[in-house]
Amino acid sequence: MYSFEWDIKTDVMVRSPEGDRVLGAAEPLRTTHQQFVDTIHPDDRRRFLATIAGLTPENPTGQVTYRVRVPDGAFVWLKSSGRAFFDGEGEMIRVIGMVADVTDLKKAEEVLSDMARKLVESQEQERARIGRELHDDVNQRLAMLSLKLEQLQQEPSKLQERVEELRKDLAELSNDVQALSHDLHTSKLEYLGVVKGMKSWCREFAEKQKMEIAFKSDVQRVVPLEVGLVLFRVLQESLHNVIKHSGLRRVEAQLREDSGEIHLIISDLGRGFDVQAALEGKGLGLTSMHERVRLVKGTIAIQSKPMGGTTVHVSVPVGLEKLAERAAG
Repeated sequence: MYSFEWDIKTDVMVRSPEGDRVLGAAEPLRTTHQQFVDTIHPDDRRRFLATIAGLTPENPTGQVTYRVRVPDGAFVWLKSSGRAFFDGEGEMIRVIGMVADVTDLKKAEEVLSDMARKLVESQEQERARIGRELHDDVNQRLAMLSLKLEQLQQEPSKLQERVEELRKDLAELSNDVQALSHDLHTSKLEYLGVVKGMKSWCREFAEKQKMEIAFKSDVQRVVPLEVGLVLFRVLQESLHNVIKHSGLRRVEAQLREDSGEIHLIISDLGRGFDVQAALEGKGLGLTSMHERVRLVKGTIAIQSKPMGGTTVHVSVPVGLEKLAERAAG
């Protein structure tokens, strides 16, 4: 960590000696601000300058994280916290502050993000594998039922004792298929599209759980499948939580588009819960929702309190040109 002072009029920036450990001993302690800006990574430069431009007499402090090229050609992550001073006419005349090297923290965040992405991908692969196995299992069990029916046809005298066995087998098969199909229906997003796929799933889930799901959507654009899958998983987790905890049988789910973002809002007027306690608990549901949304550069807000209902609000950008690139990186 090192301190700095920037004189706006002369454009001279002076760093404390500790800057040698961060930026390298070859870097002079006294440079122009523009020379420093030239070392900032091109992808971060605009954000850095925008932070400075946003300093005003009413809001004189700012903080920004960015990458800087050091003498060996590598980039280090820095976090600057500064305070601007203004003259009587509101013109900025000086900025002082502290700069911390957060490279290790950023590397740790990247590792964590990569691990989280792999976890989500692994979950999806596992779902696909289970789906295939269920398909094969169902076919085998249906074949066995067919065989038993043929045997029964050949031995009509055993009709009474075998009917109950067949009925039990069929009921078990039907229950297993119905329960699991609700959680493994992502193919609907591909065949029907994200909006229709989610609406269809809500209808089937509501019928099975004997509840009412008021699903509305005004989204006209084609939602990218990677975004749709995240919204779909959040919808699933939220509705399963309603069944387990809310005590209600009516939920409102809304999918809408606004300013280049897709919003998913799920709300109920049930028992509610302590959000912070739930996040700190052992359950992975809320954590998984947060992680999925973060990976597509979205935000999620969960508002709830005991006996006060629950609202889950997810916002994901889909109107940005580099959405796929940002979601992948």
